[in-house]
Amino acid sequence: MRAMPTMLQRLLQTAIVLLALVATSAHADALDDAKASGLIGERQDGYIGLVQQDTPASVVALIAEVNAARKQRYEQIAKQNNIPLPDVAKLAYARAVENTLSGNFFESAPGRWVRKP
Repeated sequence: MRAMPTMLQRLLQTAIVLLALVATSAHADALDDAKASGLIGERQDGYIGLVQQDTPASVVALIAEVNAARKQRYEQIAKQNNIPLPDVAKLAYARAVENTLSGNFFESAPGRWVRKP
């Protein structure tokens, strides 16, 4: 039973890498820039969220694209492993926080953004 979380974590790591590969380098650069600027961050539900409400429309559109790709991949992982989608998203959030660069934001509680030291 202990092997299950490890297997799921590995699957999730693979999924995150695949998501990064799916995004074009322009999208990845734009996403990294928006994170570094403090406009967006990693939400607790495994998706990208707005840290600042006065975010340019292009960044809002990028968030929608990234979140749609994440949701599709999370659904695939959930279906393949017969686990609930929220569990996959929760693991993705944990992994995303680990990978969040210093100075970028993540959600520590709903609506509460924290800058990673």
